[in-house]
Amino acid sequence: QLVESGGGLVQAGGSLGLSCAPSGSAFRLGAMGWYRQAPGKQRELVAHITRIGDANYGDSVKGRFSISIDNGYKAAYLQMNDLQPEDTAVYYCHAVLTPLGAENPNTYWGQGTQVTVSS
Repeated sequence: QLVESGGGLVQAGGSLGLSCAPSGSAFRLGAMGWYRQAPGKQRELVAHITRIGDANYGDSVKGRFSISIDNGYKAAYLQMNDLQPEDTAVYYCHAVLTPLGAENPNTYWGQGTQVTVSS
C-alpha cells in the first residue's frame, strides 16, 4: 500500500509538493513516480525515478517539476513549481516494489491526490 500526502489548491504560478511512501519496509524499492489524470483525459506520466536516481518527466512538466527519491526512507517526493491551470488533475503515486523473499516485483498505485490550480 502506498501512502500519499501533499497536493491541494494553489494559484497559477505557485508551488506544491507531493510525497509517497510504501507502508511497511519488507520490500526492495525498484522505482517510483507519479501519473495524473484530469477529467475526460487519459492518465499520463508526470515523473518517474529509479532507486539509483535516474529520472524522466512528461513533456508538459519538464523544467517545472522535480522528482527525488530517498532510499533510506523508501519514499519519493515531487516538487511542482510554476503550476498552471492545466496541471489540475488527480495525481497518482506509482511504485515498483519487490517483496523480500520474492523474485519478481509488483506494481502498486496510491489512492490519488487532488491538485487544483486556479487562474
